Amino acid sequence: RPETIHAGGQKHATIFYELEQDRSSYDQQVLATGQSIGSAIASGPVRFIESIARVTEFKKGDILVTRMTDPDWVPLMKQAGGLITQKGGRTSHAAIVSRELGLPAIVGVGDAVTEVMKQAEVTLDCSQGATGFVFTGKLPFKKITVERERLVKPPVELYINCAEPTRAFSLSFLPVDGVGLARIEFIVSNTIKVHPMVAVRPEAIADAHLRKEIELLCAGYADVRSFFIDTLAQGVATIAAAFYPKPVIVRFSDFKSNEYRNLIGGTFFEPIEQNPMLGLRGASRYYSDFYQEAFKLECLAMKKARDEMGLTNIILMVPFVRTVHEAQMVKKILAANDLQSERDGLKLFMMAEVPSNALLIEKFCPYFDGFSIGSNDLTQMTLAVDRDSELLTSLFDERDEAVKKMMLMIIDGAKKSGKYTGICGQAPSDYPEIADLLIERGIGSISLNPDRIIPFLSRYSASTKKG
Repeated sequence: RPETIHAGGQKHATIFYELEQDRSSYDQQVLATGQSIGSAIASGPVRFIESIARVTEFKKGDILVTRMTDPDWVPLMKQAGGLITQKGGRTSHAAIVSRELGLPAIVGVGDAVTEVMKQAEVTLDCSQGATGFVFTGKLPFKKITVERERLVKPPVELYINCAEPTRAFSLSFLPVDGVGLARIEFIVSNTIKVHPMVAVRPEAIADAHLRKEIELLCAGYADVRSFFIDTLAQGVATIAAAFYPKPVIVRFSDFKSNEYRNLIGGTFFEPIEQNPMLGLRGASRYYSDFYQEAFKLECLAMKKARDEMGLTNIILMVPFVRTVHEAQMVKKILAANDLQSERDGLKLFMMAEVPSNALLIEKFCPYFDGFSIGSNDLTQMTLAVDRDSELLTSLFDERDEAVKKMMLMIIDGAKKSGKYTGICGQAPSDYPEIADLLIERGIGSISLNPDRIIPFLSRYSASTKKG
């Protein structure tokens, strides 16, 4: 996997991987293709795990092959040399967590997973771009070292996406200007594990076994409430401290109801929605009678990280704001929790990821200090494509003219109102031409996945020298 080397704190270099021969030389050995996560190459023994209960069969460094993953699989993923899933797309749980862990993965290989399962050993090649290849056997590959001193800085702020606190310090040594997206969902699902409403209404948990599990998780804390607030604040603070004083944009929660149900105690609170992707998520939760008290815990955690821990480089961002009225409602909720724009330098951003955000961008501008384009949802909503469906992979494309037009409308409208814009979605990580388009239009920052930082800079540096 790409890794940064620090020699004496001075020389910085990054290692990349590529096959010894051109990929076409190995065409006869291609078992499967899917969505590529990361830019590394990995090989090892195949270990098909259908249920997390069979974890004892797994050995460190094995290539984990499975149908799909959920938060329970994260400890196993941390031991894997690579990951192959039958289902899921570039924004599935397996894809998001693999990026955070620096784990090379190929997701959504479909029925070809059957052929992969038959192999003793395979090689995953994620170095070819958006499409990943699974080859039979161990293929030879080489490492390439890029020295940072030879890289040219692009004409925009270059940020990194980071949600895993334990990786923040090492990632902070990459040549970036801050964090463009710190998702709190990773901290909630992998460290806290308890549904936020349990902290508000612990008496609602009728299951004695669950109550015991929650009690063990919160050992040392007065109650679930203080456990939730402190643990979330510490996780966010770990990321913010690693990059301090560079800006770190922390996004409030954007779980969907089906994802919330997977948290401990979630089934006692969450509705069963027919289409959670379009359901109760993002801003609509924060002011709802159902969830408002739980959102307050997120606010208290952010205040703790900023006010008590002194990490004033934290910028807060609100996701999935469908209407201008929702923007007004959320601003009132934030103010009620003492999170006002410009209080102690606090900036409030909005994810621009719904077509209504692009169409009415100038009407959203009075309520926020800046915007960050969420290209995953913006593509999904503009093209009416379920981003998690492997059946529609060919239709989910941020390069579609309609999606690009939406992005440019956001940049133009925000600039007209004197507001900052960036992008933290997947698009510029997978498609450099998207980054080129947005930079040319005047976007303020590009935020990339960790494994794309050096390739992006190398490509930009090469093009600059040619120019």
